[in-house]
Amino acid sequence: MNEMSRKPSLSRDVGGRKTMVQELADLSAVVVAPVDDQVGMLLRELQRFRMRARQVWPMPESVPADADVVYCEYSPDLARRLPWIPGDARSALVVILPATETVHADALCHATPNAVLPRPFTQNAVLSSLVLARSQFGYERRLRSKIEKLDDNLRSMRTVERAKAILMATRQMPETEAYGFIRRQAMDRRVSASAVAAAIVDSFELLGYDHQQ
Repeated sequence: MNEMSRKPSLSRDVGGRKTMVQELADLSAVVVAPVDDQVGMLLRELQRFRMRARQVWPMPESVPADADVVYCEYSPDLARRLPWIPGDARSALVVILPATETVHADALCHATPNAVLPRPFTQNAVLSSLVLARSQFGYERRLRSKIEKLDDNLRSMRTVERAKAILMATRQMPETEAYGFIRRQAMDRRVSASAVAAAIVDSFELLGYDHQQ
């Protein structure tokens, strides 16, 4: 059996978790590149991993973002064609590098790819680019999620501090008592302390209450 006809393994690892090949199955991919023998081989390889793959060309003004993985031909203005801002990608991006054309380092960097695939392709190179792109994309997505949670926590802390200051000023409460009041209201209403704090701040700002009057 030659290498081209070999089927990817779908067995699970020792811990019973899905293997990387299993995780690729049923994912979607779009290949933004002109049809040639190399691109045909890339499409066959993606399909061999049981992915749904399609080809797009000529290069659109906006690269499709409706796939899990985007393979895109290198272009000096590729960053401008991506439908997302750097650091907030919606698809794992693999840039296809030309065999002879000069690649501008700044242009490649601005596109922020998760992996690259140099021409001419090999099976190992295709698999490596796919695994690396998915791995990097997942890692970046987890980082963004953590950052968003940290931002939410910081906003909540600031809201609670603002509500405490309002209670201390309007009700002459000491800080510990003001915080205890917020906590009790949250427990009684079965909501978060930040939700109670936000209600206090919103009410204070809505009424335009001046505690000095």
